[in-house]
Amino acid sequence: MARPGVALQLYTVREEMRANFIGTVRAVAGIGYPAVQLGGNRELAPADLKRLLDDLHLAVAGSHIGLDRLENNLEQEIDDNIAVGNRDLVCPALPQALRQDEAGFRQAAATLNAVGARCQQRGVRLSYHNHAFEFVRLGGQTAMELLLAETDPQLVWWEPDVYWIAYANEDPAQWIRRYAGRSRLVHLKDMTSDATRTFAEVGEGHLDFASIFVAAEEQGAEWYVVEQDRCARPALESAALSLRHLREWGKV
Repeated sequence: MARPGVALQLYTVREEMRANFIGTVRAVAGIGYPAVQLGGNRELAPADLKRLLDDLHLAVAGSHIGLDRLENNLEQEIDDNIAVGNRDLVCPALPQALRQDEAGFRQAAATLNAVGARCQQRGVRLSYHNHAFEFVRLGGQTAMELLLAETDPQLVWWEPDVYWIAYANEDPAQWIRRYAGRSRLVHLKDMTSDATRTFAEVGEGHLDFASIFVAAEEQGAEWYVVEQDRCARPALESAALSLRHLREWGKV
């Protein structure tokens, strides 16, 4: 069983990238990350971004693309991502209008199936990234269960975010194992132990990463993607601390 690679979702360092995109990507490589996950970055043309990533020996472990662009600019998104060496497109969330009721989630599932079918035709994969709102109950099931049941597993993959699953008072390892074979990308972030339950660097909170790693690797994870939505310390320091723990655990 191959060990998953490790990447940093560049959303973690978004403020730094606004100030100096190229310098921040260089800093991420300097920390020791072997790959990055893009987040709708348009600071560089695809060819220029590919050149930068190649110069820094950085692989690409997916790209987060809003549902509106997946619906309305899909061919361009696929072209641009193939150009930078990425074949994993990820819908990062659903718009508020589709989160209100069961009908909205079913509509979202139908859209994801349609986008996923075209992705498959073009030789790329579509995944869906969860937050906590998908774990609201809709009758006898959660919205997450509905989304995963209504989307074709051959067309729509799942990028579980372990923090948000835990924030919804669910067990990340159990969910990953329940949908074994569905996740090639896994988002890693930790949770503080205090009442705020806010974001922490991987290894600095209380999530049970040992069980998460076993579940993820048993079902074929290809990438662990570190993401920290908000950082109490400078974001590059947070990213480095998460990577240090992953290295201590033999994941890098």
